Amino acid sequence: MENGEDIKVLGTWPSPFVIRVKIALNMKGIVYESLEEVEGLPYKSELLLKSNPIYKKVPVLIHGGKPLCESLIILQYIDEAFTIDGASSLLPSCPYDSALARFWAFYLDDKWFPSLIGILKAKTKEAKEESKKQVEQGLELLEEAFKKISKGKRWFNGDKIGYLDLAFGSHLGWLKAIEKSENLNLFDEKKTPNLIEWAQCFLSDDNVKKVMHEIDKFVEYGHKLKIKWGVAN
Repeated sequence: MENGEDIKVLGTWPSPFVIRVKIALNMKGIVYESLEEVEGLPYKSELLLKSNPIYKKVPVLIHGGKPLCESLIILQYIDEAFTIDGASSLLPSCPYDSALARFWAFYLDDKWFPSLIGILKAKTKEAKEESKKQVEQGLELLEEAFKKISKGKRWFNGDKIGYLDLAFGSHLGWLKAIEKSENLNLFDEKKTPNLIEWAQCFLSDDNVKKVMHEIDKFVEYGHKLKIKWGVAN
């Protein structure tokens, strides 16, 4: 892959789904143009509507004028389309391990992350506590999954950040922000010690730091969302 190829990422900075795509491109050493949708406006850009007419959502990867949507699909495309010397594969070579990574990635986006955002959206103490419970239970499941999938190594993917690391790690900005803004400890030193260490390593990675904004910026944006949802204190 030559840097001269036209690659664009259409997204918004707070979106974990956009964050994971940009980190993956950084890992592969791919030069791309970041096109930001303006948050908070009632309309979507013409490029977004043209590129993703079905869901009308970010992220969209545009490669050589051809759009591709849905972040997990984009991650797999990046892994297959950009085979760079020295860059490791995002998905395991073993078909079973690869399928397992995709299973947990889908769980994170389909079940776990909505519960995390549910803490912010909750209008009652009971609803917030229920969302918190679901998040913590999910983290315990992910802790056990990490023990099995990582095979004693640093990442879900083994020696280097991979598909599932990106799928989970891209949510850490919001997890840390919600812990701070809601005065919670969602990670538990006794129940999720491996995930705590993994998260610290992920957020310290240079490719991640190029994309992930400061936690306080997520906190500030989360407060704006709570006002929008009518749940601000």
